[in-house]
Amino acid sequence: MPLKKKKPSLKKAKVSKTIMLGELIQKFPKSAPFLAEAGLHCIGCHISAYETLEQGCRAHGMSDKEIDLLLKRMNASV
Repeated sequence: MPLKKKKPSLKKAKVSKTIMLGELIQKFPKSAPFLAEAGLHCIGCHISAYETLEQGCRAHGMSDKEIDLLLKRMNASV
């Protein structure tokens, strides 16, 4: 019986709490307005290469609920 080749996943990539902020902007540029609206002006910040989305949100005083809502909104747009 021949082996079946796996088809590449067509599932959209999702923004997660653990993505580095710099990577987030590179992979999902449409997320930038959501960050700015939430008070996260991380696009030009030197910390963006070393901090995750969750860490950035927490540093700006966001709650779990606010972070989850931000993720939901970003994922709906990317």
